[in-house]
Amino acid sequence: MKYFLLLACAMLFVSCIDTKPPGSDYLAGIGGPIQRPTSGGPHHPAPAIPDDVSYWEGDDVQGPSVIKINRTHQKAYFYKGNKLVGVSKISSGKEDSGTPPGKYKIIQKNKDHKSTLYGCIKDKATGQVINDSADIRVDKVGPGQIYYPASMPYFMRFNNAIGMHTGYLPGYAASHGCVRMPHLMAEKFFENVEVGTPVIVE
Repeated sequence: MKYFLLLACAMLFVSCIDTKPPGSDYLAGIGGPIQRPTSGGPHHPAPAIPDDVSYWEGDDVQGPSVIKINRTHQKAYFYKGNKLVGVSKISSGKEDSGTPPGKYKIIQKNKDHKSTLYGCIKDKATGQVINDSADIRVDKVGPGQIYYPASMPYFMRFNNAIGMHTGYLPGYAASHGCVRMPHLMAEKFFENVEVGTPVIVE
């Protein structure tokens, strides 16, 4: 009986733990070197759900590149010629700010991109997060507060303000329209696209 009571208490404790990373989905850092596709990179926490999907096998493959983004499956597919060489888990735009379907092309690459619209507002004195998903157009920075623009490493713009980049993956569509990717996959996609590479959003 004592064993079952201890087990029940342990299960209750685990169920009460907040699994959301602290701070900003954009700016929270995990530090350390990149060792696997599940890493969120230097500016983002690792994905909320283990990544057993993403892979890259395209370093020695030749042929014109095409990226297909499937919003239903929350995956991006990288083709060289007709060969699938890479798959990445993603987090695309949430319902009220979705990633629009269509045929696009890469129009800009920026390894160290920072958002001009979104970021994090913190208290200057304490560093406490006031707003972890601030839209600078509507969210005001108050006295004693500071705004940090969202870091979007390996940014690949394909539709106005929308692009693919390193970002936090909570396991569902959650962005303001961009396509977030694990850091290693964003890096691989970035290295293998050029301005003009087709991007198909389905």
